[in-house]
Amino acid sequence: MQNPVYHVLLEGRRVGPYDRRTIVGMKVKKALSSKSVLVGEDGSRTTVGELVRQALPDHGFAASSQGAAPAGAPSRPVVQGIHPARVLEVQGAGYTIPPFQGEVDVRVQGKVLRVSGRFRVGPDWKEERIKFPLQDIAHARLRATIVDLWIRSPDGSGTQRVSLDLLKPEAAGELAESLPHAAPYPGSEPLAGRTAARTRAGSSLLWASVVGAAVAFATLAAWLLLLRGA
Repeated sequence: MQNPVYHVLLEGRRVGPYDRRTIVGMKVKKALSSKSVLVGEDGSRTTVGELVRQALPDHGFAASSQGAAPAGAPSRPVVQGIHPARVLEVQGAGYTIPPFQGEVDVRVQGKVLRVSGRFRVGPDWKEERIKFPLQDIAHARLRATIVDLWIRSPDGSGTQRVSLDLLKPEAAGELAESLPHAAPYPGSEPLAGRTAARTRAGSSLLWASVVGAAVAFATLAAWLLLLRGA
């Protein structure tokens, strides 16, 4: 089947059907999560996350409704991660990056990092996508929800800095971890281990420290009161 469709299982009810490209667009817009359950036409079940990791047609923006690739066409690269984001800043010469407006689609696809979105040309909107070879992303830096990328220019004359806001710290960590050739920018934190689980663990340790300090302070205050009353 060249263009399979799926029903979304919501609270025991089936909604749809939707094709794969529409489901990916709904994931980008946060209408669906990676754990949302999909039911195929043959009754098989999968999740949105598993579907996103499969090979996807690469004919344009994620939410478009173009048809499937013709039979015999080469398979598309596997999408390793897809995130909504915003382009905050571009510094330096290198790739020609349009002045994207609003949310963009950021995905690690095969051997490239792809950024696609919309921008205005006069009164009209235009869609464009930029592909950065993963091997040319020399450094990355995490700053809460922001990922700064230092990308080697195509002619090798220098590096270009691109700052992306991934909107969530977990998404920023996932993107940074999916860049196999990027080293931490000098002086910045390590890129590995910034998953949601580690973020929650760090928060738990922080709260444990706060609670421990509060208990110690209360104990000291009680001891001082006892001494004064003696």
